[in-house]
Amino acid sequence: MGDDHGWHETGYNGHPELATPVLDEMAESGLRLDRFYSAAPVCSPTRGSVMTGRHPNRYGTFSANWSVRPEEVGIAQILKRAGYACGHFGKWHLGPVKAESPTNPGALGFDEWLSHDNFFEMNPFLSRNGGPPEKHEGESSRIVVDAATEFIDRAKEAGKPFFVVIWFGSPHEPYSGLEPDLAAYADLPPSLRGESSRITSMETGLPTEVPLDQALQARFAEITAMDRAIGALRDHLREGGLRQNTLHWYCSDNGAPAATRFSSPLRADKGSVFEGGVRVPSMIEWPERIAESRDSRVHAVTSDILPTLCEIAGQPLPDRPLDGISLLPLIDGEMQERPEPICFWRFDGSRAGDGEPYIDPMLQEGTTPLVKMMDGRLTRNFRNFRYSVIAEGDFAGSRAILDSQYKLVVDGSGESGSELFDMRKDPAESENLAPTHPQEVERLAGQLRSWQQSVLQSLTGADYS
Repeated sequence: MGDDHGWHETGYNGHPELATPVLDEMAESGLRLDRFYSAAPVCSPTRGSVMTGRHPNRYGTFSANWSVRPEEVGIAQILKRAGYACGHFGKWHLGPVKAESPTNPGALGFDEWLSHDNFFEMNPFLSRNGGPPEKHEGESSRIVVDAATEFIDRAKEAGKPFFVVIWFGSPHEPYSGLEPDLAAYADLPPSLRGESSRITSMETGLPTEVPLDQALQARFAEITAMDRAIGALRDHLREGGLRQNTLHWYCSDNGAPAATRFSSPLRADKGSVFEGGVRVPSMIEWPERIAESRDSRVHAVTSDILPTLCEIAGQPLPDRPLDGISLLPLIDGEMQERPEPICFWRFDGSRAGDGEPYIDPMLQEGTTPLVKMMDGRLTRNFRNFRYSVIAEGDFAGSRAILDSQYKLVVDGSGESGSELFDMRKDPAESENLAPTHPQEVERLAGQLRSWQQSVLQSLTGADYS
């Protein structure tokens, strides 16, 4: 999983400047998911959806730096029981990675981890299995891939199947890159020099204004390095005789940030439930099962990952409401349309229940340093709150529902009202059909409200009884 990697920031999706040869090859050789979505338009919630198969609002992971809850059942716990060796490498962002945290990768089922509480740049500080953070010299994407391949080799030697999660720190800002990668983007269009981008300074950790071409140069260098590291992983699987029967799935956690917006045909950016915030690049390689390349426009979402892997591994689903479905029929070419809608919802985190922390705040303190300063710290702490009573105001916040044809967006721009789009004809969300299709608006609004009610019921902890 890339970090803030926009749908348009790939060669195969027609980016005019950016080179992603490995992702392009994956898209050409496997199953290209052209309508794949992150469960949320920001990072922690989407990562929670991957682990649980559930929308993150069900367990209070409302936004970045909100933790998961210890009672959630993670895909690594399920696969570990099925005999898989499970490893996590890179960004975690679902709680601190330290050993005493009840929401570290080990608590969610991973046997080993080399991970960071949040994002990271060159020469990152990473924690191994919850120990004190240690500095690792080098380009960060390659560092986590190399750690993952060592884990894969040990699993192979032990005769065990493996489940490996690699969550890159790239291309999240602040941006840094290797000189050859920076040089590859030294001649971006001159028109970009007249625009500015507000990003984090690598020197001070504080916000700074730089010409847009300089910000994009370093951002594209990070994506190039990440692409190359993914290629190293593919090569390692092939050289070890593992590639044919390894499912290799790539996606991003949300859309690209507005500060580096360039050439995107989608509406809005990271943080929005419009397409630019939640539609992300994704593809699956599995040569033994996906023998011929295919493009799919079936709507899919990160919450689908857990149900898909459970069906593949022959494991039962957790006994609680899920928001994802198995995509195995899609992988096998048997699904032409998603049978149920996908819902998005940015919960208002200021409505933090009764204010009682769900986890001891000391256990929610992060340890791994990063470059970007926040609240006077170069680390990140986490939070989650108990939520015992549901109020009408809890249904507020930007939200959307996407069925096989239409997408209803409510308060998508912070204003009252709804917008309806025909996604088959208008993927750019440019023509609001709400005034002329009131029955569709009413139908989708009712489904969205019912789904929200289910989510809020989960938020109270009812699923854990």
